[in-house]
Amino acid sequence: MISVLVVEDEEITAEANRVYVERIPGFEVAGVVRSGGEALRFLRRRPVDLVLLDLYLPDMHGLEVCRAIRGAGVLCDVIVITSARDLSMVRSAVSAGVAQYVLKPFTFAALNEKLRQYARFRSTVDAPGEASGQGEVDDMLAALRGPARSHLPKGLTQPTLEAVVAELRSAAGGLSATAVAASVGVSRVTARRYLEHLTESGVARRLPQYGGIGRPELVYQLI
Repeated sequence: MISVLVVEDEEITAEANRVYVERIPGFEVAGVVRSGGEALRFLRRRPVDLVLLDLYLPDMHGLEVCRAIRGAGVLCDVIVITSARDLSMVRSAVSAGVAQYVLKPFTFAALNEKLRQYARFRSTVDAPGEASGQGEVDDMLAALRGPARSHLPKGLTQPTLEAVVAELRSAAGGLSATAVAASVGVSRVTARRYLEHLTESGVARRLPQYGGIGRPELVYQLI
């Protein structure tokens, strides 16, 4: 079982990450903390295999946390989960020893694949003995990174998905497909396809909204 520490200061996001990890066979959440200092104190008491690390924490930057982990000699891997898209940040993360870099917002399917890639990597490097040669080492690293692929159904695009998620994030009470369509600039049918995909992926939920005569309107809300 791979033990995971979730480091995320936003309560809703932290809970979503915890639920996601617990849904993946072979992984267990050892703890959830909301700051870099809490993360370092936790790891001194209880080592884990993997840290899911947000970069924008209230007390220090996530990469500072990563460097402190390395400096303390704590043996764990780090997957960054962040909204930071700056390429220099990606480079700094790699230099700090980050195993994978996951952009927010993401679906359960995306995180599921990243963690399964990590599990495959661990299953190979934790085996006893030595690598037979360069080819085996390359295969191990390939298992960690995995092929670039789309997690979206045919006809859906990542930029539009991210725009839909951003709209839902800005409306705590949820939005209808009509409202999302107007904000994002797509048809109601298209907006509904994205919203249904988010629902099926476990990122959003449907809620009936009562307010007039007839059937209630469905609104969608991020979990």
